[in-house]
Amino acid sequence: MIRVLIVDDEALIRSGIELILNAAPDIEVVGAVTGARAVAEAERLQPDIVLLDIRMPDVDGLTVLDRMLSKPSPPVVAMLTTFDNDEYVTAALHRGAAGFLLKDTSPDHLALQVRTLAAHGVALSPRVTSTVVNGYLASTRREPADTVLIDTLTDRERAVLVHLADGLSNADIAARLYLGVGTVKDHVSAILAKLQVANRVQAALLAERGGLLDKGEQR
Repeated sequence: MIRVLIVDDEALIRSGIELILNAAPDIEVVGAVTGARAVAEAERLQPDIVLLDIRMPDVDGLTVLDRMLSKPSPPVVAMLTTFDNDEYVTAALHRGAAGFLLKDTSPDHLALQVRTLAAHGVALSPRVTSTVVNGYLASTRREPADTVLIDTLTDRERAVLVHLADGLSNADIAARLYLGVGTVKDHVSAILAKLQVANRVQAALLAERGGLLDKGEQR
């Protein structure tokens, strides 16, 4: 079972997401709380995934994100937002958020995205991808250092990174490249270290900014 903690200031949102996810046979919502209780409940419940509202009146979602990711063995944290152009999303990218989901995501897609996060894939709602992420990339000048970091990757690591940037999980990448899942996991760890990034989302963005995805790499 994938254990999920929902953090949102609105009880109706918490209840709706909980109802949707608990209907999935492989997902269990272990808690649904406001931002003020989020860090303590995450430590107590040890969820695999935290769905965290990016804007809350009692405590800022970015502050909660920082506190959660500073803990030993932190959960995977994906941000919830009602806005596909929320300026907080860019800040959350830099701070290590593993995904972004709009609150009006369809029930089937929400469960699918939670599974993607649990499988160490990149979970981004399509509208977030097309607006916020593309806008973030367009506003960020391509740095020579990005290309230098990408040049440290082996050919196999580049291939893994391209598939990672497509949002594929380790298992999916392994199937595409005819590798073992453990081998892919080792490649991903090496990629994150060489690119000096905290997670797969940041690696995907650096690959885009560094031009790797513009070169027609074999997918």
